[in-house]
Amino acid sequence: MPLSNATEEEIARLHRTVSQNVRAHRTARHLSQLELAQAIGMKSAAFFGNAENNTHGKHFNLEHLYKIAKALNIPLTTLINSPHRVDELLV
Repeated sequence: MPLSNATEEEIARLHRTVSQNVRAHRTARHLSQLELAQAIGMKSAAFFGNAENNTHGKHFNLEHLYKIAKALNIPLTTLINSPHRVDELLV
């Protein structure tokens, strides 16, 4: 019997979706990684960049996502749901 109800691929897909959504909404607002990182209380863009690019095993946690959504003035669920066209979401 598996130890988890989610496969590694499902989790990897979730991380990719979140990262793509963060990037799409950040760039649509013409913010750099550093600007958004600082807006959520990070001192540098290193972790933020790694999480947004899914590198070095770094991922946004729930607190990060809450702060990002608040900084971008979007619902938290927008960052978790499957990607949509950003222009539709910026209405």
